Amino acid sequence: NAEVVRHHPALSNVVLFARRDFSKPGQRWRATLGFFDLLQQIRRAKYDLVVDMHGQVRSALFALISGARVRIGFDRPVKFTRTISAEHDLKNIPNHGWRGAREGSWIAYTHRIPIPTLDVHAIDRYLWVGSLLGFDDEPPDLAIHLSPETIRNVERLLEEHGVPARKPLIVLMPGTIWETKHWTIEGFVGVAREFLREGFAVALAGTKRDEVRCHQIATAAPGAIDLCGKTTPADLAGLIQRAEVAVTNDSGSMHVAASLGKPMVSVFGPTNPVHIGPYERPESVVRVDLPCSPCNYRRLSQCPFDHACMKQVTSAIVVERARKILAAAKL
Repeated sequence: NAEVVRHHPALSNVVLFARRDFSKPGQRWRATLGFFDLLQQIRRAKYDLVVDMHGQVRSALFALISGARVRIGFDRPVKFTRTISAEHDLKNIPNHGWRGAREGSWIAYTHRIPIPTLDVHAIDRYLWVGSLLGFDDEPPDLAIHLSPETIRNVERLLEEHGVPARKPLIVLMPGTIWETKHWTIEGFVGVAREFLREGFAVALAGTKRDEVRCHQIATAAPGAIDLCGKTTPADLAGLIQRAEVAVTNDSGSMHVAASLGKPMVSVFGPTNPVHIGPYERPESVVRVDLPCSPCNYRRLSQCPFDHACMKQVTSAIVVERARKILAAAKL
């Protein structure tokens, strides 16, 4: 993901932490050595200020190791009680949403960001640090800056798959990490078929872990091109930029599309779009209003309602919303 932010004009350096190397077979020892090398690299940089938005013991360790005199992070968790209607048997569905810094990480900070409310979007929550740093109230610039090379790579990739430069494109990104955040295969297939009938090129995109889902959708929607696992993170952002509209789950790709200002539709179920949806784009969210949603469960085995929040979102609902958003974008 470093490629996506590397070209931002406000950044002079990007420091990489290869966290996933720890879970690779036979790589643990090498990952451990790399981790200690990273700590030394951070220490040698002699940073004056560290802002930890992650709020876990690992990120707090980085803040401490840096030696920075000023270390800013969120305050300790605030209490939250969810009110549930007595008519629904939802006693075992807790709210696992963000409540503040975790794992005692707040101990590492010299300055803690107060948490006045939990009912706020994550981006607005991150912007609370502005008052500690003396920032003004200007709207944040969330733009992603793509290099000319990325744009050329995307055009070349599409041309190799038979999509000319001027053909309208819809990109479907069916991947996400939580099991429960996945919209149905049938739903994505229905969207792909409908837009193919309307003359759009339809591309499926994502990381290698999404390849099985993308292949299933492409197989059931002949004519859709499967680019899953064939793009870098920067190229994926470029593909979204090229598209007329993007369809996603609650995922990183959704936030990329929002930052690029692209027309988009994102299907939500177990998570709360008010807190982590596409920023200031409520019209882009599709969800069904169920008493159990949002639950913040990650695994399907935890859901006692057969994943109803996602299964009840039909392709017709998503297609209709996409058409409305496309029409509004052309005004």
